[in-house]
This record gives sequence, C-alpha cells and structure tokens, in this order.
Amino acid sequence: MAEKKQSDSLIIFVNGKKITVSNADPETTLLYFLRERLQLTGTKYGCGGGGCGVCTVMVSRYDVQTKGIHHLSINACLMPICQLHGAAVTTVEGIGNTKTRLHPVQERIAKTHGSQCGFCTPGMVMSMYTLLRNKPKPTMEDITEALGGNLCRCTGYRPIIDGYRTFCENDNCCQLNNSLCLMSNENGSLELDKNCQLDFFNKEDFLPLDPTQELIFPPELIRMAESQEQTTQMFQGERITWISPITLGELVQLKAQYPQAPIVMGNTNVGLDIKFKGVLHPIIISPTRVGELFEVNQKPEGLCIGAGCSLSTVRSVLERCVCSLPVEHTQTYAALLEQLRHVGGQQIRNVATLGGNIVSAYPNSDLNPVLAAGRCSLLVQTKDGKQEIPLDKNFFVGFGKTILKPDQLVLSVFIPVSRKGEVVCALRHAPRKENALATVTTGMRVWFHDGSDVVKEMSAYYGGVGACTFSAERMIQQVIGRPWNEATLNEAYRALVDEVILEVSAPGGKVMFRRSLTLSLLFRFYLHVLQYLKDMSVTGVGVPEDQRSGVRPLPCVIEPGYQEFQEVAEVQVEQDPVGRSKLHRSAITHATGESVYCDDIPHIQGELFLSVVTSTRAHAKIIQIDVSRALDMPGVVDVITAKDIPGQKFRSFTGTEEELLAEHEVTCVGQMVCAVVADTKQHAKLAAAALKVSYEDLPERIFTIEEAVERQSFYLPHRELQRGDVDKAFQEVDHIHEGEMRVGGQEHFYLETQSMLVVPVREQKEMKVYLSSQNPTCTQISVAETLGIPANRVSCHVKRIGGAFGGKLTKASILASITAVAAWKTDRPVRWVLERGEDMLITGGRHPVLGKYKVGFMNDGKIIAADIQYFASAGNTADETLLVIEKMLIHMDIAYNIPNLHGQSMACNTNLPSSTAFRGFGGPQSMMVIENMINDVAMLLGCPAEEMRERNFYKGLSLTHYKMEFHPENLHRCWEECKERAEFGRRRQAIVEFNQQNRWKKRGISLVPIKYGIGFGNAVLQQAAALVHIYKDGSVLVSHGGIEMGQGIHTKVQQIVSRELNIPLSLIHISETCTSAVPNTCPTAASFGTDANGMAVWDACQTLYKRLEPIRKKDPNGSWESWIAKAFVERISLSATGFYRGHEVGMDWQKQEGRPFTYFTYAACCSEVELDCLTGEYRTVRTDIVVDVGKSINPAIDIGQIEGAFMQGLGLYTMEELTFSPSGSLHTRGPAQYKIPAVCDVPLQFNVYLLSGSQNPYAIHSSKGIGEPIVCLGSSVFFAMKEAITAARTDVGLSGPFPLHSPATPERACLACNTCFTQMIPKTKAGTPWAMELP
Repeated sequence: MAEKKQSDSLIIFVNGKKITVSNADPETTLLYFLRERLQLTGTKYGCGGGGCGVCTVMVSRYDVQTKGIHHLSINACLMPICQLHGAAVTTVEGIGNTKTRLHPVQERIAKTHGSQCGFCTPGMVMSMYTLLRNKPKPTMEDITEALGGNLCRCTGYRPIIDGYRTFCENDNCCQLNNSLCLMSNENGSLELDKNCQLDFFNKEDFLPLDPTQELIFPPELIRMAESQEQTTQMFQGERITWISPITLGELVQLKAQYPQAPIVMGNTNVGLDIKFKGVLHPIIISPTRVGELFEVNQKPEGLCIGAGCSLSTVRSVLERCVCSLPVEHTQTYAALLEQLRHVGGQQIRNVATLGGNIVSAYPNSDLNPVLAAGRCSLLVQTKDGKQEIPLDKNFFVGFGKTILKPDQLVLSVFIPVSRKGEVVCALRHAPRKENALATVTTGMRVWFHDGSDVVKEMSAYYGGVGACTFSAERMIQQVIGRPWNEATLNEAYRALVDEVILEVSAPGGKVMFRRSLTLSLLFRFYLHVLQYLKDMSVTGVGVPEDQRSGVRPLPCVIEPGYQEFQEVAEVQVEQDPVGRSKLHRSAITHATGESVYCDDIPHIQGELFLSVVTSTRAHAKIIQIDVSRALDMPGVVDVITAKDIPGQKFRSFTGTEEELLAEHEVTCVGQMVCAVVADTKQHAKLAAAALKVSYEDLPERIFTIEEAVERQSFYLPHRELQRGDVDKAFQEVDHIHEGEMRVGGQEHFYLETQSMLVVPVREQKEMKVYLSSQNPTCTQISVAETLGIPANRVSCHVKRIGGAFGGKLTKASILASITAVAAWKTDRPVRWVLERGEDMLITGGRHPVLGKYKVGFMNDGKIIAADIQYFASAGNTADETLLVIEKMLIHMDIAYNIPNLHGQSMACNTNLPSSTAFRGFGGPQSMMVIENMINDVAMLLGCPAEEMRERNFYKGLSLTHYKMEFHPENLHRCWEECKERAEFGRRRQAIVEFNQQNRWKKRGISLVPIKYGIGFGNAVLQQAAALVHIYKDGSVLVSHGGIEMGQGIHTKVQQIVSRELNIPLSLIHISETCTSAVPNTCPTAASFGTDANGMAVWDACQTLYKRLEPIRKKDPNGSWESWIAKAFVERISLSATGFYRGHEVGMDWQKQEGRPFTYFTYAACCSEVELDCLTGEYRTVRTDIVVDVGKSINPAIDIGQIEGAFMQGLGLYTMEELTFSPSGSLHTRGPAQYKIPAVCDVPLQFNVYLLSGSQNPYAIHSSKGIGEPIVCLGSSVFFAMKEAITAARTDVGLSGPFPLHSPATPERACLACNTCFTQMIPKTKAGTPWAMELP
C-alpha cells in the first residue's frame, strides 16, 4: 500500500463550502490550511502546541452507528489536514460577521467587554459556540470547562465569564460558595448609590440563541459516511507518507509492515514531537476509520472501551456507567472521571485517545496510575492474533516505553467493575488547577476483607516521581494484612519515603516537594477510605473533625463580578460619550475574526519566510557558521549573518549596545546568530535546524545574582536615593530586623507572538515595515540605521497588536531590523512570525530581583529607618534595565512615610537572555520587597499587617523620598472604602475561626495599598502628536502616535474627538499608527498612552473647531455635514495636526530629587485565599479593588484594565515561574511548561469599584492612567497566602518571619507550611540540580 505514488484527494467542508484537497501534505495542519490556503485568518496562531486555545475551531462528524452528528472543539494547530476527510469545519468566520449578522456568542463577548487585544477572542468564541451546539442551555460548570483550554492575557476572564453566563438557564448568583450576594443588603434588596452604575449591559438587549439557525451538517458528508465504498487513503508529503486504513485487517498488516510507524489518532503526542523535537516519522498510520477501535461494550464484569475512543468519549461512557450501576461497582470509573476532568483542555480531550494516553507512557500521566491500580488490561493484536496484557507494575518500563512490541496494536482497554469492599481513588497535583500536566499524580486501590477494616489487597501507582508510572510495592506490603488505621499508615509513610527516591538532577526538579506529595496524597487517600469504612458501618470512627479539611475540596464556583463606577452628570448631553462605558471600537470585529493583525496581512508575490538560528551556549566564541547544508535544502533562498548588515550592526538602549546578530561571541543561550530565508515557513525552519554553528566555550559564565555580585558584574551606573540619616536612626530604634525577598522573572506571554513583514518598495531604497510593536518610531530608526538609509525611506505600520505589556518595545525593533536585512539582501518581501518557544527564549521578560532590607522600628510599629538594596538580573544586555532600576527606587516608598530611607539599585550583567520592559517597569518588584518588609515587622510585633501599613501611611501634605509634594487623601479614601466594601473586620474574625477548625485548609486575608506614579519620568518621552482630517461628507479620520494593544486607546480617542467636535462616534475612524502620518512618536507605555495622545488629538480638534466657528455662527442650526460642506466651499482647511508637549518632569540623580511624575494613581486591594496545606494549591476566594482613576473616560475599559492587570500580578506573585537549566537554557518555552492564570484562577468573587468624586488636573478630561499600577495589587493574594501559611506553621509550633519568595508556587507554599509530611523527607544529596534557583 505504501508504494502507491499518487496521493488521494481529501474532501472537507469549511463553513458550509466543499473543499477538495489534492496532494495534501501530512505536515500541513488545519491551522495552516485555513490561514494560508483559504485566507480564513480569524483562527490564530498562539503556541502551536494546543496549550492556549486561540486556534480553536469546531469539527463536526457524522456517526454512522448512532446516526448522529458530533460537534467537537479542537486545536487547529495540532490537527493534520489529512485527518479531516469527511469532516465539516466551522471557523469563527462561519458563524457570523459584520456584513451579514452576528452570532449571539460573538455579540455577547463583545458587548460585555470580554475582548481587549482581541487575539484570543475567536478561540473563546468557538469554544463557547461548540458548547452551545451540543448543549444550548449550559450550566456555569459547562461554561468554565469549555473555556478551560483557552488562555487570555488581557481581560482577567471576568467579563468573558459574565458575558457567557447569560446563556445559563439559572443565573442566580446568590449563596454560591456559602456567601451573600454582593448586589443586595442583608434583607435581599438592591443597594446602589444613586450616582453609581452597576451593570455594563442588559441581558434583555442581546440576540436570542436560536439553534435552528445554525449551519446544517452537509448532507454530502452523510452520504459519504454511509457509503460502502470506503477505501484506504494515502497522502504523500515532502517528508512523510500518511496512510489511513479502513479495516482492522489492513491496519494489522500495515503495523506489521511498518512496525516503527506511529499510530496517530489525535496527534497530541506525535504532532508535538515532530513540531518541537524535530522527530521525523517517514510513515504515519492513522486508523481513524477502523470501527473496531471505537467499540464500547459493557459487560457485568466490566467495561471494554476501544483504544481509539477520545477522552471525551471515555468520559461520557463512564458517566453513564456511574449513573446506572451500583456505587460499589463504580469506584474505578469515578476515579477515572475525576482525572479526566483535569487532562488537558476540552480541545485536547476531544481528540486525544485512551489508547494513545496509555502507550505514550508519560511519567506524569493522570490516567495510567488509575488504570493500573484499577486492575485494567489491554487487548492487543498482531498478525499472529490477539493477546490480553495486564496494565500492571511490569507494563511501564521507562520514559515513554512499555512492554508492548513495535508490531503490537492496542485494540481496547478493559476496565473491571470494582468489588464489594473495594475503594479506588485518584489524586493529583498540578502547577495550575486546570489544563496542566500533573506534578505528581496517583491512583490507589484498597480491598478489604468482607466486613472488616483489614486490608486484603492494595495497589498504589504514582506518576511524576520517576521515568515511568511507578508502583509503590514496599509501601503496599506494609499495609496488606493490617487494619486501616494510623499505625499502619505510619509504617506506610516510612516505606514510601525509602521507596521514592529522586535525585537532585531529576527532570522536572521540585524534588523535595514531589516526594512530600507522595505522602500527603497517601494521607488524603487514607482519610477518604476512613470515611468509606464509616459510611459502610465497618468502623464506628470516620474522619476526625479536625482532619476533614484534608478531603474537602477547595471552593471553585465563580460568582458574577461586581463593578461600580461613577455615572456621568445628568447635565451631560446624551451624545457626549466621555465618561460612558462605550464598547471597545474593535470588539465586534475581534469576535468575528475580521480584525487584522500583522500576520493576517495577505501574502505578497515572492514573499519569503525567515527563521532564526540561536545560540546553544551561554558564553562562547563563535568558531564557524556552516551554512552549506542549510543552503542545499529545498526552498532555501539565503542565509543572513552579521556580515550581511550594510549599516549599523547593533542597537543602543540606555547607552549600551546590543548586537542584532552575534558575530564573534555569544553571551547567552538564545542569542540570535544568523537567519535563514526560504519560500515557506516550514522550509526556513528545517534549514535553520540543519545549519551548524561551532563554538568554543569561554570561562566564567554568570547566571545568578549572587555570582554577579561576587564578580562585580554590573551595568553602570548604580542608582541611589536617600532621605534622612539612616545610620543614626538605626541607633535610636527599639528593634532592627534584616531580611530578603526574591521576586522571580515573568514572561509577557502576549497571545500574538512577535510578528513583522518587511516589504522593499524597490524605489529610492524605501522599506515598508508592518509589525507588532509598541514603538514604531524606534523600529523606523533602527531599520534605517541598520540598512544605512535615511529614516524618511522607512515607514512603519501598526494596525493593532495582540498584547504587548512592554515586551514589544525594544525587542521588536531588533527583530524587524534583522527581517529588513533579509528583505534588503534578497530584494523580496520577508515575513517573520516567531514560534512561541522562540519568542520566550529570545525576547526576555520581567527582571528577576533580589531585594535585601534592614529595617528599624519602634514598639508601636512605627518604622523609623529602612535600608534597601535591589539587585536586578539584567541578562546579557542592558536593554532598558537602567531605567527599570531607577523606577524601583522611585516607587520603593509605596504609601509609607519612612523618615529615614535609603535605597540602592544595581543592574547585574549575567549570561541569561536579556530582561526587558514589562508592565510596571520595576514597580511590582520594588513594592513586593517593601511590603514583605512591612509584613515581617508586623509578624515580629504580633500585630495584623494592615494595622502596620496604616500606622506608616503618608498623612496630610507630604513629600516623597525624592522631594515631590503630593497629598495622599485619595490613597486614604481608597484604603478605607476597600476595608468597608470588603467587610474586612468581619471576614478577618471569620478566618480566625476557620483556621482554628481546619487543620489542612487555611485561609488568609490581606489588604495592600498602591501609590503609583504615571508616566515615563522623562519629559522627552511624554510628548505626542496627532493628525485629524475631516472629509467632505463629514466623516473624520484620526491618526495619532499611540498603539492599540487592547488597552482601548483608540476607543478613548474616539470619545475625546466626539466630545470636542460634538459629533457622534459613528463619524470617527481611527487609522493605523504609521510613522508616515505621525512622525517621531513616543512609545505607548508607562500607562501614558491616552494621557499624551489624547491631549494631542484634543489639540487638533480644538484647532479644527475654532476654524469652523465662523461657519457655525452663520448657521447655528445647521448640521455637522452642512458645516463641513460650507467650510470646503469657503476653502477652510479641514486638516489639522495636534501636539502635546507634556509636563516638565524628570529626576536629578546627583541631587537625588525631582518630579518624575505629574500625578499618582491610588488604589487598595483586599484578597482572601484558601490554601490546601497538603499540596500548596490555593484558591482566591474573593478580591475587592478600589481604584482612583480620576474621572474615567470609559469605565468599562478602565475596569477591564484593572481586572487584567490584577490577574497578571496574581500570576507574577503566585504562579508564573521561569526555569533555566544549569547551562543557562530556558526550560519554560510554552504553555505546557509555563503557566499563566486561566479561567480556573479567577477570584471566585471579583469586585471592582472606581473611586467617586476624584479629579486630576494633569490629564485629559481629568482621567488617570491605569494600565500598570494594579499589577502590584496581585501581591494581596501573595500576602493572603503568607497569612494562611503562617496559620499552618502555628499548628506545628512555628512563629515569626519566614522566607517565602515570589512566585509563591504550590511547591513553595507547601514546603513553607512545614507539615509533618514535608518534615519526613530527608534533605536531598548535593549534586547538579535540574534547574537553577533564580533570581
């Protein structure tokens, strides 16, 4: 069969249209096919590994057996096009658009403000759409599960959840998680300030969901499926042949002929190996049409499930069994269901198969331990016949290896019913609550003698503690034959500690934590079984009262969010949109997939694709770049090295140079060395992998901050600020305490990776650059200097970007310059879209910081003196680090008036990828160190941390430590209102009682303030310009220097123009940001975009309105259109530029004083968490934020920014962890390894209040910048966790300050609790760890 030369044709339907594909390449994914072949660019590329959900589409198939149609959400980036013969694909374009009609799913996410940058929105839409096709009246649990595989970096998820909550039949928010509805008083009646507004939308205004109006499944596909003329299909690509048999006999024959060929069903394993590990399989066998692999048979002795059944199908089958069988027979089924809820996202579960999960033999598989513990077996077949193989301790033999022979094919899995007196349980821990691979997982089973608590039989399998699924045989032997009690359990612990051995270098790291989890999960199983024995009346003693929290799950029901903001004055005219919650101007097109991002720009004739080669050494001399093999590969046009750069070969940021391409030496793993350009992205990628670079390692690699300090490896200058006499004050205080705080780095994880397209104009050396950047002028200058041409020959165009957070400031200009060199050399358009792993490796993230402090304080808690040192890991280049360390010092006072304060900050030069700008720009790290210091002082004095904070607040007219005058009135107002809104006093007392009653679950609450300076701190960067055109029909076109990246700057500018020109929003259009229209733009950053560009647009509108004044006076009752027509006739210019010079701001670092900002944004945040002391997992039970935003131009947008920033801060301080190997290579290169917050991490109650009655004379329409400050308030979750940990430590007799570094991952939280289980684990022997401890 494989000798067949001609590829078969492929028939699929896309959005109702028949598509016949000839010569389908097995390496072509559905995502590539949709975007490149069909130009359906609404489906986005986010990670390429099925981990982010932005590529979600719906695939529908006809089931011949049931005569039904199945709708599945899937990741298009993983689905091979060859696997879709006979399927119907629906993309976001297929369900609605602005030209015909919107689908209710699209309308609701848009109109409930659930879209910011919009890049993730089509994926969200399609996940929800698929759910509604299957279940038109979903529950909230259905919705959160459907969205569990979709990530968003902008919104904080709350508006998405609340928008889609409107599809639920029962939308009653009250009494969830045993709490009182925030929207009512104690009597249940609504309480609302007459000047405040509660809702952003009215549910009654939405389009109704009408299932009868959906696309029908193509009848032709039903006829195809019913046809008996099915034949084996074969598709031949450049490197891979794909064979799809239809009979079991053919499949067995193929497997015998090609024993090494993988069986591919969902492509969630093999596809990742091909894409990310460079594995090549010349032959792939895909038996998706072999019926025997999908059969399900239920027998009295158990359930037989076909190996080809998807995990979603397995779940449905098990749910039916659990509902129909006696409880004693469903123990294993229920345990499997518990695990299936957590395996991947819904898109992965819809395609990943049961058989594939087993034979992949991943060491941290969630299902394999349960299947093994549950006495399951496999039915396998070869050409010699069938054989039953038990899934036991002998089945898994190594990483990704089983005892199965290459030619053995798994037909089905047999899952026996549980027996009377048998208990089966599945337990797991993962770095994120949902859609994350397990850290440690286990399946345990115990069978008791009839009517007894004596163990007759037991099995316990663990995943995540070795190279393969592991059977705890020694532990089991300690239990069998003994009664189920604490004495038996203690023996089991000792055996398990001796049995589970992990070396310090074990892949995955977290050695002590993983070992302790094996014990705590065993303890949880013990409690579960103890309760079972009580329920079965075998024993009279169940789980002791104080231990019950060990088996009670954390709360998980997400309640409706509550937002309160000031309504506009009654005298404001209806047409004036300023202050109103207007829809994001692109929200609808985000939801329909019509919004155009950089990589959505259609391909240009002759366009090439670029792929970069990066260093594999942390510090080495480049000996040779061998390009010969790469140039010989198909489709390759050229290789670009530093020698090809015609102009400047480096970029300069803050006075230090950064090479575009390394020429003689590399200084980190991931530094760009050269690039390949080819006719396709795949060809460029393969050629880059084939290119060989020879190195000679250089000595003295520096990775840690301690190493940099020891070797005095710094970027100069250091920065220093001082107020008062610190040394003298230390001699007069009652107490002195010293400590340190480590704040880890953070990856931007914008959903749209760095993207650029450079087009040579071929005349006068002109270049057009389309890119995803926050700073197009920087790119313009960079490209011009790199090519050696004037800046007026380079035009940079940015329509919108799919998230940035500072990550697309400096790095985008370097990447665009390399692309420009390739376009210059080849004289052809060149496109470069970074893979997610490349982006994370190359572009850097937030600065890791080590903060050291010495604090002097009095008995009453007043802090008299503090000496702070900040060490920031800059990486291998300075980038903007010198500005970051300045901002750390400027913000180190937060809200506290410490009379004697000294701070010093230093930028460490290391051999790690360069850190760069990130939302907050050093502020979140600086404030975390100070708040931890405050927390330590509170613990030493035995008083609540919030009282310590209040005691040290600025009061009255004050001077900062850099001598800037301000009044903290609104800071105090935010603080007091937050305390009141959050019912702080009542809840604190409730938490004390909760912690006294619960041993293994603890709660904590924290209230933190923020005083955050808005702007760059440099007057030069605070200027802005705009260009406004009025056309003869009265329509207005606005160009300004700001970049729309989800923060709603274009929407706010529209509102400003509408007010100033007194015209409706519908007449105003915002053009792309282009250096040809508005020159010399400043970066859109520092929460200053609207402040600056809004004022520039205001200035232009003022000019135009004044020009029109004579016309208006002559015809006061005329329409806008008539005025414009008249103005044209009278030859009045209808075009104007606007300019905003900005305020005089800056710092004099010699004098250590200045006015770096014109105003501060104030806020306070209260968060409560519940912590599982056994695993370190936590849940944010409630968050209340009160923010002073001045007079909000658009409350919905501002609240969206607040929620999104808070969730990003929550990720920074409690979840997101970058890990590097001992050789300096980044481990965390995608969503599989790096976990940003998901839907499951949203506070269960998430409430935002905008402070009323606030004014700000320094910004447009009395508004305030809000993009960055709230990131810092994510620390409230960290300190609530720390309080919960303190309660746990109190139970084991520990008190006083203790180290807990950021992020407070489950590992750190669990070990800090210091439970009896962590105490049982001996210290790991010295050795080279799998990952370095950074910072």
